[in-house]
Amino acid sequence: MATLPDTQDLTDARFAEMSGSTVGSASLPDVDPAALPPGPSWPAVVQSAALMRYRHWLHPYLHARFGDPFTIRLVPGGRPLVLFSSPEAAKEIFALDPATAHAGKGNAILGPVMGRHSLLLQDGDDHARARRLLMPAFNGAALREYRELVSAIAADEAEHWPDDVRLRSLDRMNVLTLEVILRVVFGVADEERLAALRPRVNAVVNVSPAVLMGWPYPALRRVGVWKADVENQRALDRLIYAEIRERRTAPDLAERTDVLSRMIRAGEGEDRLGDTELRDQLVTLLLAGHETTATSLAWALFELGRHPDLLRRTQQAATGSTVLGPSADDDAWLEAVVKESMRLHPVIPMVVRTLLEPATVAGVHLPAGTTVGPSILMAHQLADNHPDPERFDPTRFLKQNPPAQTWIPFGGGVRRCIGAGFAVMEGAAVLREVLRRHDVEAVGEEEPLVRNITSVPKHGAVLRVTRRRTAAGGLI
Repeated sequence: MATLPDTQDLTDARFAEMSGSTVGSASLPDVDPAALPPGPSWPAVVQSAALMRYRHWLHPYLHARFGDPFTIRLVPGGRPLVLFSSPEAAKEIFALDPATAHAGKGNAILGPVMGRHSLLLQDGDDHARARRLLMPAFNGAALREYRELVSAIAADEAEHWPDDVRLRSLDRMNVLTLEVILRVVFGVADEERLAALRPRVNAVVNVSPAVLMGWPYPALRRVGVWKADVENQRALDRLIYAEIRERRTAPDLAERTDVLSRMIRAGEGEDRLGDTELRDQLVTLLLAGHETTATSLAWALFELGRHPDLLRRTQQAATGSTVLGPSADDDAWLEAVVKESMRLHPVIPMVVRTLLEPATVAGVHLPAGTTVGPSILMAHQLADNHPDPERFDPTRFLKQNPPAQTWIPFGGGVRRCIGAGFAVMEGAAVLREVLRRHDVEAVGEEEPLVRNITSVPKHGAVLRVTRRRTAAGGLI
């Protein structure tokens, strides 16, 4: 590997600039609690801790206790968060003027790792420009090109699973989706570089809530786990900047189909993305698309392992229903399984906007300074939105879509996740390669556990995996 650039100053400058944004909201006006919908009277620190660690209990409890909407007060300063559950409210929130309803502030806690150019942190014209430059890397034609490599990565992973073994599907899916990020998004194929990137990326993805909450305080960054985190980010930045700078001069840049190469080619002249912008977007795609997709896949495999009839139907789709191979109906079924997994087991609990001006949502008048959003957890589990909501039923998404704004794992409006199509494509490709080779049986029970900002299967979604066999008894 070539000598890595010294980019420590860039990392340290990002921390210095973005750590203040995690503290919050000095530029926002104070909000009179009397002007807000009802909510618990607990101290803000207790409400914040409950929202972060016990969200699967908190959202339904507050919805039952206070109705729709309800208000949560968060540290620092008891800033208000108003959550709605109805699809009508979600539609209105997603339609708010992006100039005065900012999404970036709601993601500000991730600023020190994502950087100010991150699509998740930008608002207004900056967000519109970044989205325009990134969109070609996620359009339909690009997704079709990515699918072949995703399938190859998934096939290699599934081929190495032993026969008749118990495994934590979450662990295996994390390994697989990380490889997809590094090879399909970052465009890295060299094994030495992959080996250098994997532990650095894993350390960023697995950062603990204690580290997240400590980022605003410079003194902490010189000791213990906070110091280790900063040092890891410096090391990861060196690797990423080296890859970006080398890729810019690659003789085959024009022919490369990975996401990074497409982003480098996007735009013209001064409108092109700079190195720091590219770095911030790569890390954003990593954090937004790695563990989230892995978790949805682990839940999907676990649910199929609990429902033999659905497993058989999905295996039929995976192997192809005709001698000509997989059909459009097969692809639709695999995608429906992925989408139903996202509905029943949301990885992210809510989508938020911070109001810079007063707004009215579902008839509720909200003052400037309020953060507002639909609860994904409630939208996905209300019987009014999804009949028999606790049942795993992919047919909800077969040849139809649920009512508008009742399935919102990717948010909505102009801020809808740019990688939504990639995530569904990746999920379907992985299920195809795993299930054409293996039978899966769920082991034990599962429940969600909050890890960092995502929710994962508490026990890792343990499966008993058995290699499928041909009629003659040979392994498939």
